[in-house]
Amino acid sequence: MNNPQSPSSKISLLVADVDGTLVTKQKVLTERARNAVQKLHDAGIAFTITSGRPPLGMKMLVDTLSLTAPIAAFNGAVFLKPDYSVIEQNLLPEAVAKRVVEIISSHGLDVWVYSDRDWFVPERHGPHVDREEWTVKFSPTVVPTFDNLLDNVAKIVGVSDDLELVARCEADTQKEFSGQVHCKAGESSDGGEEVSAARSQPYYLDVTNPHANKGFVIDRLSQMLSIPSHEIATIGDMPNDVPMFKRSGLSIAMGNSSQEVQNDAHYVTTSYEDEGFANAVERFILREFG
Repeated sequence: MNNPQSPSSKISLLVADVDGTLVTKQKVLTERARNAVQKLHDAGIAFTITSGRPPLGMKMLVDTLSLTAPIAAFNGAVFLKPDYSVIEQNLLPEAVAKRVVEIISSHGLDVWVYSDRDWFVPERHGPHVDREEWTVKFSPTVVPTFDNLLDNVAKIVGVSDDLELVARCEADTQKEFSGQVHCKAGESSDGGEEVSAARSQPYYLDVTNPHANKGFVIDRLSQMLSIPSHEIATIGDMPNDVPMFKRSGLSIAMGNSSQEVQNDAHYVTTSYEDEGFANAVERFILREFG
């Protein structure tokens, strides 16, 4: 156990990140993971997911796992019912979206723009586009410019395989909105925000409405489901999962996460290539609370 605060003595809901956590490197939901979710249900513990993915990119998981609780797409920019009707949206203001696109472009990263339903890219087979299409199970729309697409933005992504460049772009985006974004990696400010900017993968910089962060996801799910936050468990692998660790009663980091992320969790499970999700459910939740 790493988190200095003691874990909760009761768990009523588990909220899981998707990529790097619930699914394997090949984006596969294993049989053990499916069985672990069923065991949670049998134990009376609710389960849902939050991800930087768009809603359609979560559909296979929602259907396969027969989820009933609200899900949080785009890290909380869009909350949906399992039938995909929208509960609420937290979008980027148009002027802010325009400036974010300028900043990311000036760093030489590719820019992707997501609305609640559509995905826009400048190049059909640009960096990571094909893999993202395979992951989310729908195709992007290629556009020459984003100029007329910034009035309904759920998320903007900066993409590059130059990981140091992505990190610099993250820091500069945060600096541009100084005092209005994350105070430091994994923590978010509570007031006066304009954007939330954090890497969801080393090669992806996600920029969203400040309420579209995973700490806010826990707050809203707590309200929606009338479950106290200290009865919520969370599991994830990236720095953008740390805010939900800090808002929940029990937190679990994946074995494939960085040491920094692991240090902010109560427990560390095995990696996503070694049934880390299923092991976490069985060892840290069902054994204690099931």
